Amino acid sequence: MTIHLVHIDQDTHTCPADPNPHPVHIRRQILAVVDGGPCRAPVTFRIGDTTATVACGRREPAERQCPACRVIVTEQSITSHHHGYEGPAHRRPDTSGANTSGAAA
Repeated sequence: MTIHLVHIDQDTHTCPADPNPHPVHIRRQILAVVDGGPCRAPVTFRIGDTTATVACGRREPAERQCPACRVIVTEQSITSHHHGYEGPAHRRPDTSGANTSGAAA
């Protein structure tokens, strides 16, 4: 099986559409690739008079691929950068804790 080791770096923010922090930009960096070796179950197919043999990983769905062709992606680390509220100033949520509704608390 081929293993891809990945680092994920994401920027998050809050906005009027969604007050919960959510990702707005995600970057992925491949740190390492461990090759699984040659295909153990190559597939032969024919088109007209031409016959071709290819690795099963190029032709078969994941559940029918041999262990050498199967791909596994492993997240080594995830880094998040929160940019806070991004939107119109008049829509900024009140985070002071002050009661501005005029009702008694």
